[in-house]
Amino acid sequence: MKTTFAAGAMLSAALLGGAPLAHADTELKVFVSSQHQPDVWRKVLDQYEAANPGTKVTIETGGNTSEAQVQYLNTVMTAKDTALDVLILDVIRPAQFAAAGWTSPFDGKDMSAYLPAYSEANTVDGKVVALPAFADAMFLYYRKDLLEKHGIQPPKTWDELKAAVKTINGAEKNPDLQGLSFQGKAIEGAVCTFLLPYWSQGKTLVDNGRLNFDRDAAEKSLALWKSFVDEGMSKKNIAEVATDDTRKEFQAGDAIFAVNWSYAWAQSQGKDSAVAGKVGVARLPAMTGGEQSTCLGGWEWGVSAYSTHQDEAKKLVEYLSGKDSSKYMAINGSLLPTYGDLYKDADVLKAAPWFADALQVVETAKPRPVTPRYNEVSETIRTTVNAVLAGVMTPEDGAAQIEARLKRVLR
Repeated sequence: MKTTFAAGAMLSAALLGGAPLAHADTELKVFVSSQHQPDVWRKVLDQYEAANPGTKVTIETGGNTSEAQVQYLNTVMTAKDTALDVLILDVIRPAQFAAAGWTSPFDGKDMSAYLPAYSEANTVDGKVVALPAFADAMFLYYRKDLLEKHGIQPPKTWDELKAAVKTINGAEKNPDLQGLSFQGKAIEGAVCTFLLPYWSQGKTLVDNGRLNFDRDAAEKSLALWKSFVDEGMSKKNIAEVATDDTRKEFQAGDAIFAVNWSYAWAQSQGKDSAVAGKVGVARLPAMTGGEQSTCLGGWEWGVSAYSTHQDEAKKLVEYLSGKDSSKYMAINGSLLPTYGDLYKDADVLKAAPWFADALQVVETAKPRPVTPRYNEVSETIRTTVNAVLAGVMTPEDGAAQIEARLKRVLR
């Protein structure tokens, strides 16, 4: 679960005849998701150490899904372990961790420089409980070469996407070419799978902490995803497909369309990608007659309430959440900035031209329900979506189950 990267700057100095090796005055440990390029964050931390002599920062990585990460962090925080000072948290977690007393607030922090969605996500009961690491949202990835070849525009509705798949598959006659890859496994991504068409019907799930559930819209959402399986446009075992499976399928050239987060872009342009230079990114489609909606993602930096270096940890988080770090990670890690003006920055756009179109998607993305009981909300939705896609539950029964279970959670 753990991988620690230790810098050897002091040792190098000693070997080169500099000052003798000495212990750092402050040693901080940062937990970073293994899927979020800890090697690039290491370079940011190297810069911080250079600017703050006497401070040594190590990285601990763990988990390649939001669920795996929070399971580990829940264990660490429940034990009141002082080993971790700074935690990277999924955007859905700050309220939960603050309610549990696991993070320390940033008193008097001005959040106006950040994109509004991240200012709101990190402010709970008027207190700033975490600071933004990077932004994210779900996008529709598509094979630009195939759409251009067949004269098709990026679809704005799911019906248009189905029509595009039928046209392309009919002409290409490639039985291994999947129409649409998306997350059907009982993971956090499946919550967004449910919400995308549900939201596009103009519906909400939670208003001011109260359940506002529309069963008819929920049935249509679940039925839509099941129809992709039943019509042969998505894999029959889509209920086993996780986020990175979708990324791998699309990157291998095995899908025309894919629903995924922004991290998949950099991977799709790599030397091992079969679709490098052939990828387009657009807003996710809507139900016919509805409005295009997407799921807000992103990650936040929190300071452990059990850290024995509170001031030093908060200073580090301010640095990691600052505009310079955000720009560095955008250029070197293709992580979406949490500062609006960086989407127009020439250096950023040179490294990631598609960011020019990403701001509108991020700004209009909708947050999943903000509640201290989010874990129960998530578990209810993702397991039901998975059951429907696996064929063990009908969309009608799935919608009824979500409603009944959420009524018990969000009274």
